[in-house]
Amino acid sequence: MASRTANFCIDAADPYAQTMWWAQVLEDFVLPPDEQSPDDEECGLEGPDGRYLLFLRVPEPKTVKNRMHLCLRPTDRSRDEEVDRLLGLGATMVNDLRKPDRGWAVLADPEGNEFCVLRPLDPSEDSPA
Repeated sequence: MASRTANFCIDAADPYAQTMWWAQVLEDFVLPPDEQSPDDEECGLEGPDGRYLLFLRVPEPKTVKNRMHLCLRPTDRSRDEEVDRLLGLGATMVNDLRKPDRGWAVLADPEGNEFCVLRPLDPSEDSPA
């Protein structure tokens, strides 16, 4: 037996604000029943199988590109519609690598953490990125 993921942790200047923003983005990670507040050092979302996406308060700002990032796949709209929705929520475009039938967009959340938006899953394709 190997290890399993328990949490995905992201450094943040404002864990509460990051949690509230990502709660609008993700459908498979939701606000847990425990109350969270802007003064908390750690806030997060509960995901599948009890895993958490946690935002941990750190004093230093983000300075370089993420070494690890989330890749999102829309479930009820096109990749381009999801990119537009996320930009409307306050994400910024980092690198637009979209083509009509392939590719992705690299966005950043309000604190500058990069993430990708892929095309929706198409069961007939081997590699739907």
